[in-house]
Amino acid sequence: MEQALINAIGALNNFLWSNLLIILLVGTGFYFTFKSRFLQFRMLKEMFIVLKEGKTDSKSGLSPFQAFCISMAARVGTGNITGIAIAIALGGPGAIFWMWVIALIGATSSFVESTLAQIYKIKDKDGFRGGPAYYMEKGLKKRWMGALFAVLITLSFGLVFNAVQSNTISVAFENSFGIDRLTLGIIMTVVFAAIIFGGIKRIAKASEYIVIVLAVLYIGIALFITIINITEVPGVLMLIFKSAFGLDQALGGSFAAIIMNGIKRGLFSNEAGMGSAPNAAATAVTSHPVKQGLIQALGVLIDTGIICTSSALIVLLSPVYKQTQLSGIELTQASLATHIGSWAPGFLALMILLFAFSTLIGNYYYGETNIEFLNTNKIALMVYRIGVLAMILFGAVAKVQLVWDLADLFMGFMVIVNLIAILLLSKIAFSALNDYIHQKKAGKDPHFYKDSIENLEGIEGWPTSSQNKKRNVM
Repeated sequence: MEQALINAIGALNNFLWSNLLIILLVGTGFYFTFKSRFLQFRMLKEMFIVLKEGKTDSKSGLSPFQAFCISMAARVGTGNITGIAIAIALGGPGAIFWMWVIALIGATSSFVESTLAQIYKIKDKDGFRGGPAYYMEKGLKKRWMGALFAVLITLSFGLVFNAVQSNTISVAFENSFGIDRLTLGIIMTVVFAAIIFGGIKRIAKASEYIVIVLAVLYIGIALFITIINITEVPGVLMLIFKSAFGLDQALGGSFAAIIMNGIKRGLFSNEAGMGSAPNAAATAVTSHPVKQGLIQALGVLIDTGIICTSSALIVLLSPVYKQTQLSGIELTQASLATHIGSWAPGFLALMILLFAFSTLIGNYYYGETNIEFLNTNKIALMVYRIGVLAMILFGAVAKVQLVWDLADLFMGFMVIVNLIAILLLSKIAFSALNDYIHQKKAGKDPHFYKDSIENLEGIEGWPTSSQNKKRNVM
């Protein structure tokens, strides 16, 4: 019975993620790219400018940089280490090129959904909250659609995916250090309880530090490996491009596998269009929604262009990837060992702890803000928190193949719901972009008001221009 269920869910996931969802995500990304006039290229410098400006702490909520860190905490997970190695093992080096492509076009999808999350955010006791559920209710006036999305993201990110992350941590530490998985699971549960019961501010601060540490460490290792193998880098880059378009791959029947594995791993890594990052984007205190939209678009580019590429270089600069029996974390560990010695597997286990634990934090918050959308009762939030802690402990000791498959299924449905919403509301996001550009050209620091866009309804988190004038006079 259980095996039949696994087979059925696996077949449905294969259809969703190998066909329907990839077509929808890629098609939507291309549409937004043309509609925004290639925003990811022409406004790249502006993305870094607004990220730097957003580092200032806000007393009334989260800073744009802290919101950015929450979303990066969820994006940057074990998939950045294991997922890239799997993509290379299954699709060859050319999969990396298609991973880059999907990040470039997906950045505009992230911009649209995060800008919408900012426009339709609402105030709460900690500052602001929002996300797809909120812009579905207030922008599309479809409460049922928002509730459906809230349930799907809570189940997939808030509960199931956290079990998967804790499982990855415990397995890595058991293999490298012989640490008992239950013991490590209890420690993780206690530490995580201290974070989530401390509130969103503590979540943001923990994410900020963890993301910075893991990014610097991992990119630093990749940079060191690249430098000591600098003469081989041009050959690796040429290999990636040749494999992506090579005639031998096309005739050999593997060309489709190269594209599909690159796209799938890219989508799983950067989450552009999935509806997860907007939950973090909505929490930021900023003067204009487009600023946070640009920051989140930059997050997609950083995740794939820098962190995932770091993993790719670690693997491809080693001859180990040609051993087809290796895949996933084993391939990355073996590759690191050839570069920096036999101590690498243990060090990588520590890196996995940082990557996966940061993802736990981001995933938790996505569930929390959607629980509050469904029910503001404190009991519901308490039940959710206990459920998260239980899933972390469960994941540390369990085999989670069925849980992974269910998570993929829920995420697939979640993506479909979100893509429909952002396509229907994209006109508003692009109107906000035009308003932002108009103010920048006039030499102003862009500010947004609920009457900045004509006939805009359902806005709670922004004042009118007249209210702002009154405050300035007073």
